[in-house]
Amino acid sequence: MSNTTKSASAAGPIDALVGARIRLRRTLLGISQEKLGAALGLTFQQVQKYERGANKVGASRLYEMSRVLNVPIGFFFDDLAGVRPSNPGFSPQGAGFSEVPPGFNGKGSEMGRDASRFAAKGSDLDESSLELLRAFQRISDERVRRQLVNLVKSMASPE
Repeated sequence: MSNTTKSASAAGPIDALVGARIRLRRTLLGISQEKLGAALGLTFQQVQKYERGANKVGASRLYEMSRVLNVPIGFFFDDLAGVRPSNPGFSPQGAGFSEVPPGFNGKGSEMGRDASRFAAKGSDLDESSLELLRAFQRISDERVRRQLVNLVKSMASPE
């Protein structure tokens, strides 16, 4: 195998995306790597490797993570449209990736995608951001959630 050929078992950009989504959900739930690892029968180091995208997450492990973190499997692939897969015939627009994770309630899923982009850049959500996200998830009225998003957008500095 040449230096430019990537091993089929090597982790890639999709693995990094999945890892960032695992980290995002774990952090939003306030679960440590140790607690997530214990729930999955793993060490915190293995969870850490998954979150960094250093290791691939197998299908059965991803299923267990979705169960423990209380999200549909599609949650881990929400931002897949921005990642270039190694298989040119692969389309991320297929069925199954449009499920809305519990707690993000419909249009509120926009916030989850933005937060995962923030987490994927290697930045840590500060405590006040996490507090805001947790409180936002507890708002059941979709109209109130939308008004709050619009209020925060109007107060934020332009990008």
